Amino acid sequence: MKNSIFTKLEGIQHRQKELENLLIDLNVCINKKLFGDLSREYSKLTTITDSFKEWQKIHKNIENLKSLSKDFELQEIAQIELQEAYTKIKILEHKLQLLLLPQDPDDERNCFIEIRAATGGDEAAIFAGDLSRMYIRYAEICNWDVQIINANDSEYGGYKEIIIRVNSKNAYGKLKFESGGHRVQRIPHTESQGRIHTSTCTVAVIPETTKESILKINNNDLKIDSFRSSGAGGQHVNTTDSAVRITHLPTGITVECQHERSQHKNKARALTVLASRIEAIQKAQRHAAEANMRRNLLGTGDRSDRIRTYNFPQGRVTDHRINLTIYRLDEILDGKLASLINPIIQEYKTEQLSSISEKSS
Repeated sequence: MKNSIFTKLEGIQHRQKELENLLIDLNVCINKKLFGDLSREYSKLTTITDSFKEWQKIHKNIENLKSLSKDFELQEIAQIELQEAYTKIKILEHKLQLLLLPQDPDDERNCFIEIRAATGGDEAAIFAGDLSRMYIRYAEICNWDVQIINANDSEYGGYKEIIIRVNSKNAYGKLKFESGGHRVQRIPHTESQGRIHTSTCTVAVIPETTKESILKINNNDLKIDSFRSSGAGGQHVNTTDSAVRITHLPTGITVECQHERSQHKNKARALTVLASRIEAIQKAQRHAAEANMRRNLLGTGDRSDRIRTYNFPQGRVTDHRINLTIYRLDEILDGKLASLINPIIQEYKTEQLSSISEKSS
C-alpha cells in the first residue's frame, strides 16, 4: 500500500474516534441536525475503517508468517499461508482504493427519470411504457418511494413522455448511468409480415435539486399556464384548471405536472423538476471543458447516446458501453436491473482509479 493511502486511512481512523466521542456528547445529542450529520459521517467512515482494520490484521499476520518461513520445519506451511494472505490483502487494498474514491455529492439525492418515445412512433411509446414499468419495479425491489410526476399517454398504449420521481437516498447514484438512448428490437403487434422493427426511447436521469436552488429561480423568468388535467385524478379531472405548465424563458425548458389534484401541488412539483433540469444543464456545461470527464462518464449521458439494446427475439439485453450481454430479458424488464447497473458502476470506479493512477505517475 502506498504511504499516501496509508496516511489517509490513519486520518480517517482518527476522525472516526473523534466522532465516537462527539456522538455521546449531550450537547450534540440534543441538536438533531448536527447529530444526524455526524451519524451519517460516522456510518460512512465505519465502512472504510472496518476494511482498514482487517488490512492491518492481515498485514501483521504476513510479517509473522515471514518470520515463520525462515524456520525449516514450518517453511512449507508458512509459504502456503503467506500466499493466501497476499491474495487477501491485495483484494482488500483494491476495496480500500474504491472506498477512498471521491464521491459525487449528487449520488445521495433523489432523482427524476424522464422517458420519451423517440423513433418508432406508437411502438416507441409502448416501449416507453415498458421502460417506465421496469424502473418502477426496480424501485419497488429496492424499497424506494416512486411517484409519477407527469405522463403524456399514447393512443395505443405506453407513453409519449413520462416523468417519474424516485425518492430515496442514493437513488441518483444507482440510476445515473441509465441516461441515454434505449433501443428495442421486436415484432410489433401490428406487424402482419412478422418483421422485426427497431424503435428507440430516450432516458434522462436528473438529480433532484435543493430547495435553495428552487428559490434562486427568478419569477420574472417564468411563464406559468394552468389547464385542465387529462389523466387520472378522480372528480377533479376536466373540471378544474389544476394542471400546470411552467416555461423557463431564458432556456426554453418546459415542464408540465397534472398528477396532483391541487394546482398548488402541481406547481411545486413542476418547479422542482424545472430547477433540477436547469441545474443539470449548468453542471453539464461546467464539465464540458474537461476532456477526461466524458470518457470517465462512460459516454456523454446525452439522450442521443445509444447505451442499450433490448432484443426480444433472442431474449437478450446488451449494454454497448461495456460490451455486456445478458440473456434474461424478461427478468430485466421485470425490474431486476442489478445485473446491468452494478457492472457499469464498477466500470466507472475502475476508470476513476485508472485516472488517479495516471495523474499520480
